[in-house]
Amino acid sequence: MKLLRHGPAGAERPGLVWTDGTLRDLSGVVPDIAGEVLTDEGLARLRDLDGASLPVVAEGTRLGPCVAGTTKFVCIGLNYSDHAAETGAQVPPEPIIFMKANSAICGPNDPIIIPRGSVKTDWEVELAIIIGKKAKYVSEAEAFDHVAGYAVANDVSERSFQAERSGQWTKGKSCDNFGQLGPWLVTRDEVADPQNLPLWLSVNGEKMQNGTTGTMVYGVAYLVSYLSQFMTLHPGDVISTGTPPGVGLGMKPPRFLKPGDVVELGVEGLGQQRQEVVADA
Repeated sequence: MKLLRHGPAGAERPGLVWTDGTLRDLSGVVPDIAGEVLTDEGLARLRDLDGASLPVVAEGTRLGPCVAGTTKFVCIGLNYSDHAAETGAQVPPEPIIFMKANSAICGPNDPIIIPRGSVKTDWEVELAIIIGKKAKYVSEAEAFDHVAGYAVANDVSERSFQAERSGQWTKGKSCDNFGQLGPWLVTRDEVADPQNLPLWLSVNGEKMQNGTTGTMVYGVAYLVSYLSQFMTLHPGDVISTGTPPGVGLGMKPPRFLKPGDVVELGVEGLGQQRQEVVADA
């Protein structure tokens, strides 16, 4: 099942992709793609619906981030061995954790906004985990029971803010529109193996990233379990699991985004995103 949110920013309504490929409105059924809707029981109720009887979402309607009620957006750094190598970093002995501000979250096709003072805005295609059930001190064996599904994420990054100014990575990761999420949440039953998903990203039609989740250092089950030892994960929380090689920082010479660029990215089976790059007014 593919769940989504559609409509103007801040006023999105819940929806799903029906079997005929049309987008259907769920606002008469559930308040949003959040909370109890993301539990196994909530998802089971949605699967029992006759989607053909639901209103059709008008073609061209904006898609918002595919999940609501996110209390935290947790990111994992240097989680692909080949990406760590391209940046000259060592594979970490434990996952590198940083937070992306929730205000960075936006729709899958909303623009990438280059913030004031930025000289190194970069791209990162990632597999995102969407939590469906409260997770605290869970084992790896239990981890998937707490996952509602998966989505495509673009962990947009400003490298000079991230690494060249004192402090932590968060300020280089949290600018407005630095967290495109969607187009939809694909429930975990439709993803046979999250560690075998090709993912890619292109800039102006040129392929930059072309990897697979098979090279993740720490896999989905490990990350959910690991994070739950330090913080309680709630339904709607997002874990962005790291990026494969091909980011602008790793190129020789480095290459970064500029206004007018077009970024396209996707994860097999989870959909695609398209973003125009604009300057912050």
